[in-house]
Amino acid sequence: MKPRHQRLLAVAAGVALIAVAIGLVLYALGSNIAFFLTPSEVAENKAPRDALFRVGGMVQAGSVKRDGLNVQFIVTDTAKTIPVVYTGILPDLFKEGKGVVAQGKLGPDGVFRASQVLAKHDENYMPPEAAHAVSKAQAERAAKSLVTPAQ
Repeated sequence: MKPRHQRLLAVAAGVALIAVAIGLVLYALGSNIAFFLTPSEVAENKAPRDALFRVGGMVQAGSVKRDGLNVQFIVTDTAKTIPVVYTGILPDLFKEGKGVVAQGKLGPDGVFRASQVLAKHDENYMPPEAAHAVSKAQAERAAKSLVTPAQ
């Protein structure tokens, strides 16, 4: 075989290997992707059947019912609501009126059975230590501005 044909064969084999690798990565990612939907989109039957997806919105006030590790609550986007059932320990930031993202499957009865619940916090969140340091600095600044030098 001529050197030119050997190079062409090597390049073709390299391209084929890269294509196979890309195909395997996409296949692996495809089984782990969970689409995000709002309660309104779920109500419009845009939710995949028998597939994992995420539903997000606010936890409706007065909707949380706990029975041991079993929790029932309603997620709303202010237009539509979807009931959610979860068994497990909820995150510390989970509260009524706050944001939540639940991952799971929609049952035939219209109830979302969550396998994972993630509580969302607002963009103003600050760790307690940092909040204390900031408030202390603001208090010191305010105290200095009240004291005026004597002339």
